[in-house]
Amino acid sequence: MITEDQVLDIAKDALFLIIRVAAPLLLISLIVGLIVSIFQTVTSIQEQTLTFVPKIIAVFLGLMLIGGWMMEQLSDFMVELWSNFGLYLR
Repeated sequence: MITEDQVLDIAKDALFLIIRVAAPLLLISLIVGLIVSIFQTVTSIQEQTLTFVPKIIAVFLGLMLIGGWMMEQLSDFMVELWSNFGLYLR
């Protein structure tokens, strides 16, 4: 039978995996947003929609570059969960 500690360990590992997988794309978005904000400040262009297109393109390119790694991390976690499934039922 699965214990409370095992459930908490699985939840902790899942949350850490989510942070680790999402962090690169969030950092890309943050850096592009910062660059666009600096550009807007320097040129006095205050168009609110100007930040969305570069961010979307940068995140899409980042997803293309590291999407395989992200999928591998998620797949490894799921394989680990399913391979230990028998231990959880005892």
